[in-house]
Amino acid sequence: MSLFIPALLTGIFCYLGAIESPWLFGMSGGFYIVGRPLVAGLLVGIAFGDIKAGVLCGLAVQAVFIANLSTGGATNSEITYAAYGGIGLAMATTKDPAIAVTLAILIGQTFGLIFYNFRMAFYSYWNTRAEKAAENNDDRGIVLNHLVFPQITTFLIRAVPVFLAIYFGKGLVDWLIQSIPDMVTHIIQVLGGVLPALGIAMLMSIVIKNKAHLIFFFAGFVLLAFAKLSMIAIVFIAALVAYMYFYASSSKGGGQAATTAETTQNVDTDDVYEDDDLF
Repeated sequence: MSLFIPALLTGIFCYLGAIESPWLFGMSGGFYIVGRPLVAGLLVGIAFGDIKAGVLCGLAVQAVFIANLSTGGATNSEITYAAYGGIGLAMATTKDPAIAVTLAILIGQTFGLIFYNFRMAFYSYWNTRAEKAAENNDDRGIVLNHLVFPQITTFLIRAVPVFLAIYFGKGLVDWLIQSIPDMVTHIIQVLGGVLPALGIAMLMSIVIKNKAHLIFFFAGFVLLAFAKLSMIAIVFIAALVAYMYFYASSSKGGGQAATTAETTQNVDTDDVYEDDDLF
């Protein structure tokens, strides 16, 4: 199978997953769906004709970046470049999820951030031109500098680098994998397996506020690892447990509120009786 078409499709998907791409209902369908590594693994797997391998690579990369946050426009890794660049290169070479994680981190935290910052700096140029066009009542200039030129810029700095990295980088990655010692390859695979666990731990540190909630996490892990239940079954069990926990918490809160109200009423009644005794 020729590498040109899969590499080109991967580059186009990377553009569609950009935060400023408007074609898939804006951020809702683009950045928050197509731009996620899990969805990227599915799309890249379709492009390369191996959906299972693509999804497995997407799962591994998604687990690493599951707690990735952008604060005030600043980020430590560009997740869309990491997803499509890392998964695309892995699918073009070994189809190994550990290799996909390693390449995703390398691409996302180096080349991805370079292109990300370049895009932000270059957009200010189009913004300045759009402001001048607005001052001159130039409708055509506003459309070109606010809509057309920025999208062309986004396509060029997203689709083109990812396409080139996959199409021309396959040989380099193959050479590196064949040249480095087996011990180093084994270390990369081990670290690639540890990094998803680190991503999940980071997410848990953000989500879990009460340590007692870890009981539910470990219960789900036991059901999956030892009871061999499917993910669908665990999801239904988790939904039922979550509803019962919420219902119990609400009932407890309602009982406390009722007790507090009754106590307050009794106190008020006693005060009235005491006031009557005064007369």
